[in-house]
Amino acid sequence: MSDTEAELREELTEAFSNADYPVKNQMGLVPALPNGPSTSFEAGGESWTAMELATKLSSRAEFPYDNVDDLVDDVIAGLKDEDEL
Repeated sequence: MSDTEAELREELTEAFSNADYPVKNQMGLVPALPNGPSTSFEAGGESWTAMELATKLSSRAEFPYDNVDDLVDDVIAGLKDEDEL
């Protein structure tokens, strides 16, 4: 795992750990974010807002998510598939 991936994984886990699981859709994640959809995540010189991640990864999301780890795993995998990590 690269430093960038580890850093982003930590940020995502921290941000989404307070969501009310199971989360049935993207809107179920918004209340957990400190700045809602404008919340940004930065790692390795890259930056993504929650809205950008939702847009990029919407076709890959496998809702419902029962826990934060499964959600973060899918976000990381999606960014790798998009060659952004």
